[in-house]
Amino acid sequence: MQALLAPLLELADHQEIVRDRQKEKGIIQVAGCTNSQKTHLMYALSDGCEYRVIAFSSEEKAKKAYEEYRIFTDEVYLYPARDLLFYYADIKGKVLTNRRMEVLRALIEKEAESPMTVITTMDAFLDGLPHPEEIRRERISLSGGDEINLTEFEARLSALGYERESQIEGPGQFAVRGGILDVFPLTEELPVRIELWGDEIDSLRSFDVESQRSVENLETVTIYPASENWKRKMDTVSFLEYFPKEKSLLLLDEPQRLQEMAEEVEAEYFHSRESRIEAGMDREEDISLTVFATKDIIGKMNQYSGIAVTTLESKCGLFRLRKTYSIQARGVNPYNNSFELLTRDLKRLKREKYRVVLLSASRTRAKRLAEDLRDYDLSSFYSEDMERTVNPGEIMVSCGYVAEGYEYPMLKFMVISETDIFGRRKKKKHRKKYEGQKIRDFAELKPNDYVVHENHGIGIYQGIEKIEVDKVVKDYMKISYAEGGVLYIPVAQMDLIQKYAGSDAKKPRINKLGTIQWGKTKSQVKKAVQTVAADLVELYAARQRAEGFVYGPDTVWQREFEEMFPFEETEDQIQAIEDTKRDMESTKIMDRLICGDVGYGKTEIAIRAAFKAVQEGKQVVYLVPTTILAQQHYNTFVQRLKDFPVRIDLLCRFRTSYQQKKTVEDLKKGMVDIVIGTHRVLSKDVGYKDLGLLIIDEEQRFGVTHKERIKKLRENVDVLTLTATPIPRTLHMSLIGIRDMSVLEEAPQDRLPIQTYVMEYNDEMVREAITRELSRGGQVYYVYNRVTDIADVAGRIGRLVPEANVSFAHGQMRERELEDIMYDFINGDIDVLVSTTIIETGLDISNANTMIIQDADRFGLSQLYQLRGRVGRSNRMAYAFLLYRRDKLLKEVAEKRLAAIREFTDLGSGIKIAMRDLEIRGAGNLLGEAQSGHMEAVGYDLYCKMLNEAVMQLKGGGEQEVFNTSVDLNIDAYIPESYIRNEYQKLDIYKRIAAIETEEEMDDMTEELIDRFGDIPKKVQQLLHIAALKALAHEAYVTAVEQKGETFKFTMYERAKIDVQKIPALLASYQNTLSFKAEETPYFLYRKLGRSGKETGESVLDTVRKVLEDIRKLKTAEQ
Repeated sequence: MQALLAPLLELADHQEIVRDRQKEKGIIQVAGCTNSQKTHLMYALSDGCEYRVIAFSSEEKAKKAYEEYRIFTDEVYLYPARDLLFYYADIKGKVLTNRRMEVLRALIEKEAESPMTVITTMDAFLDGLPHPEEIRRERISLSGGDEINLTEFEARLSALGYERESQIEGPGQFAVRGGILDVFPLTEELPVRIELWGDEIDSLRSFDVESQRSVENLETVTIYPASENWKRKMDTVSFLEYFPKEKSLLLLDEPQRLQEMAEEVEAEYFHSRESRIEAGMDREEDISLTVFATKDIIGKMNQYSGIAVTTLESKCGLFRLRKTYSIQARGVNPYNNSFELLTRDLKRLKREKYRVVLLSASRTRAKRLAEDLRDYDLSSFYSEDMERTVNPGEIMVSCGYVAEGYEYPMLKFMVISETDIFGRRKKKKHRKKYEGQKIRDFAELKPNDYVVHENHGIGIYQGIEKIEVDKVVKDYMKISYAEGGVLYIPVAQMDLIQKYAGSDAKKPRINKLGTIQWGKTKSQVKKAVQTVAADLVELYAARQRAEGFVYGPDTVWQREFEEMFPFEETEDQIQAIEDTKRDMESTKIMDRLICGDVGYGKTEIAIRAAFKAVQEGKQVVYLVPTTILAQQHYNTFVQRLKDFPVRIDLLCRFRTSYQQKKTVEDLKKGMVDIVIGTHRVLSKDVGYKDLGLLIIDEEQRFGVTHKERIKKLRENVDVLTLTATPIPRTLHMSLIGIRDMSVLEEAPQDRLPIQTYVMEYNDEMVREAITRELSRGGQVYYVYNRVTDIADVAGRIGRLVPEANVSFAHGQMRERELEDIMYDFINGDIDVLVSTTIIETGLDISNANTMIIQDADRFGLSQLYQLRGRVGRSNRMAYAFLLYRRDKLLKEVAEKRLAAIREFTDLGSGIKIAMRDLEIRGAGNLLGEAQSGHMEAVGYDLYCKMLNEAVMQLKGGGEQEVFNTSVDLNIDAYIPESYIRNEYQKLDIYKRIAAIETEEEMDDMTEELIDRFGDIPKKVQQLLHIAALKALAHEAYVTAVEQKGETFKFTMYERAKIDVQKIPALLASYQNTLSFKAEETPYFLYRKLGRSGKETGESVLDTVRKVLEDIRKLKTAEQ
């Protein structure tokens, strides 16, 4: 770090401060410091200390310093303060606890002598934590070979705050299955699977939450408590006690501000606590949280040695000052993108023998900066070696992050950051771990759910029952139909069943067994599906034949433009961008659909495609459904393209008629490169000189007439369609051959998870939540879903928080009025927007980071999910409050609802249900209204299956043979209770075993079962073999394999493509044990002669396998 630190050694005061810093207790004040230079000085003055604790007065400052500090060392941690205001919420997200525990763990496990820095805010010292020794004592360390008593161990985990679940989905949970225990320690990235042999630990491995499969073997694992105060009434200490006095140095930023901030938080907490006790919501003795007084904490801090950095020499409040120094430092004047100014300055600095370091956050940009400077005859060098010293008169360019530059005039040393040169930039972020869970395919079946059986129609699932037939036990699914009909299905045929999923919560009609009604419905849907598939395939073929404009490969400008994107692209985004460019560079006409949630970077893909088109002199139209979105996208485009000679115009009602007229004229002349607008763009009077690319946002929101106009527009033009409704996986797979699609599933890195609270409504809490957000300069969404008295609610909030500007919006307003309100909200003129759920439609307001949802228990999960996605758009911590009313009678129902919401606080399984709703909506949008009806009729999964078959048939030509195969042998084949206890998991495994088609899939399933549930019992083994036989039978055109005592019947498919001539030879090879009956449905009969006595399961399976393999050899050659 000599490049940045060496010059400071020339400061006389520097030596003195370093020498005296730990000689006595109290604070040394260093005045004259500015923004980023404080971080620099803090590191330099604390170099060589073992523990460094840096305190700031706000979360933003701490975060910025943490990013800057990482240029000096990796041993730095950011410790967030506990949320003292809403400590009493019924349910809290684990986000904060998680990050705090990681720091406590690092402190406890730190090796002696190794330096460590913790950056935090002053209020983080106020709450009571367990003593470090207590955590050391309570944490659980395990390694292979240790002996543990499972029951005691479970009790210990519960005592540490871990919650028992049937399957792990997030941090702070554990699950037990037989001799396998899964636990997700709060401080680990992945959960851990502990397999026992008796009482001994046989193996430890980490596993993946999503697939539940093991990742790698571990030697040891340490489990830390799942919350900071896991016991009631424990002795607590301040966070300060984690740092030994002799080895620590406190670094304080503006002590006066620190004291004010701590006092504010303390007062806020005690005020809120008193008002809760008065209102009878809390009892004094129930409050388990300790909060220390600011003066006590500062008193403790005075027992440490410390350095305070301040801008002006000032009094330090309660902090004990022992000496004051003053240095000269100042910020750098921004160059606002003017390279001329920068080079002029650098030449002057070089003449004055200054040492200059320029820092850029990306290597490529830093290298380019060094090259650009050389073009201006400025000798500068690029180096990643921060240890080399910079000599007077040298300019060094390197890679590193500093928020703003600074200069020490006396030392003739200056650091210039990229921000000073090019203006504010958002920083690139690295990957984030655990993001909650993606959707599982198998929607969990519960008794009383509607299910669809492919041959019998819609019925109600009643659960699994064990039934014994001929001394053989098997699991059957019981499904009841209309008029008392009941169907028992062997679990091996579970692939014929799907959970019924329609778009609304309305109940489907139950079918009657043994009637033709279901057959009719199915054939109607089949016809409809075939038409859709045919249309799609035809459209695709026509587009493949047509020749489109061929764009050239990326230019230097394109690369430079993409480099300026202020975020790290996600992998999905990179893939989508590459695919889009490949489409543009090929002869075919592009028609790509990009799906991804709001804020997942769809617009960036569109901007890059637009830029590529404009460079070749083509015009671009960006069509959006609402005026507000047009304005937002316009701002984004202008911002991203401001350094390039591209003209962007906006066509919507926010523009005067004169402006609109001018835009229309210039479009025809070819003077406008990109036009962004609502359906105004589709008007008859709008023409183009050379249109090259059409971008459509949320196509499903345009009416039929507009769609016709769009069709005309897009005839020979490249088209990019964006949508935020997630497109279902299954549908995506079947359409992949006909529609070019890119799916963005990965959340951008910059997003912090949302801290969610579930609590009872009370005015005090609402006031606190709103004032807190406003005090950090943010805005608040308040969701209230009844139009009748929404104005009163807005009025009430206005009275609660008189300093806030409160406004309300709902869907029954006139469109203009609504847009004006939204426009004001985006521009920051409104602080609190009370609104119905209309905000779920796609507005991106990064300044709104608190959402309060009143009567949250009345919303569906998918609504909550979409609403919650409206906050947490920036890199600030976002809060979502889900409030319910106190209602004695509804207690039980509400509790169940809230339990569902709870799953969802850390993006758990609740989302699976939510996503399902959204996906079905997405499917309806993609295929058009008419198809939605058919989808309702047979349920969504079966619809997708039928569509898939129709597409395959059209593309592969010829009728694809569709028949089902069943295998029924007298063998115990089921999953015993002792192996998998949980009903959901058992169903999931049954369903997946039933779907096995290849040897490879079977091995994979075997491996997974051993990994997740331990050694496979014989009955499950036989279940797997039967699944494999079923696949083999299907391949051999056998529709059923049945065993009656000693005979086996193999029923053939009537239209089987087999060579009949080969049958006699086959029969001869079996010498009378195999016969063939050529009836209406032909079948083979196998009867073993001369052997009495029961055969074992294995030999039955072997016999059947051999016969099936031989029947398979009868297939005709073309097969």
